[in-house]
Amino acid sequence: MTLEATASRPARPREKAPRPTPRPDRSFYASGKAFGRFGIRMFPPQLMPHPHSHGHIEFNWLTAGSMDYAFDGGPVRVGPHRLVAFWAGIPHQTVRLDADETARQLNIYLPMDAFLEMPQLGRLTETLMGGGVIQLAPECIGLETLERWHMDYRSGNSLRSDLVRAEIGTMFRRAAITGWDTLLPAWVEKSGLRSRTASPVRYVVRMVRHIVENITDPLSVEEIAAVVGLHPNYATNLFTKVMHISIRKFVTRMRLIRARSLLFDSNLAVANIAFHAGFSSQTQFYEHFRKAYGMTPSQMRRNEIG
Repeated sequence: MTLEATASRPARPREKAPRPTPRPDRSFYASGKAFGRFGIRMFPPQLMPHPHSHGHIEFNWLTAGSMDYAFDGGPVRVGPHRLVAFWAGIPHQTVRLDADETARQLNIYLPMDAFLEMPQLGRLTETLMGGGVIQLAPECIGLETLERWHMDYRSGNSLRSDLVRAEIGTMFRRAAITGWDTLLPAWVEKSGLRSRTASPVRYVVRMVRHIVENITDPLSVEEIAAVVGLHPNYATNLFTKVMHISIRKFVTRMRLIRARSLLFDSNLAVANIAFHAGFSSQTQFYEHFRKAYGMTPSQMRRNEIG
């Protein structure tokens, strides 16, 4: 075939990826500050007028310059070209910037419950949930990968966003093996040197860990409070103040997250998933699942397969 014939042949249109379907967890994450939705932003670094908190593990990457955080009474300086991670449920505020107009900040917001579901992270989970701020090693992540994640997220394609979250899990597992640099120690490593607000948050962290580690067992408020040696009423009020959600609702949401994972990552029959996720009855499971996701477990599994 001649080059002329090849050139005259009309180019085949590029096939478009299928349009993403709306994520069934949109309303699930929109109903409270304790569980934020997954997101990625890139923007010029900026000062924050007030401390704030939200339901994510947050990642920061600076392309140039530096910035200082006030992190629940602890100072943290973030430099360029390294990914910094912390639990954003603890109040934090950017109080100083040293960056010119070309600098950019890339933030990743990983829902806290998705992080708690990640296996084999060991002390990394304890460090972040204990109020530590860490900096990942260069071999764990670089700007090229972060920019690709940003493009995948901005595509609006839920499958591409799911790939990003899976790759974040792999990045964390690599960090758990290779280690990380500590910018602010967790309370378990640096007792007594943080602000007075650290103590009640530390109680809540222990309650969260107990819930996550025992989510398939029956869990009562009394039992959870006993783990930290507090009166149930005080423990409930403290948990709600720090987490922006009650203990009972937190337990239910973590069980729904576990059930959703089992729908996609196991061959369990839907009838058995309720019990493997910690629900005491099928009726309770279906009621909570439909309310959270707007569909039944069977419908969600069929939509994912289809």
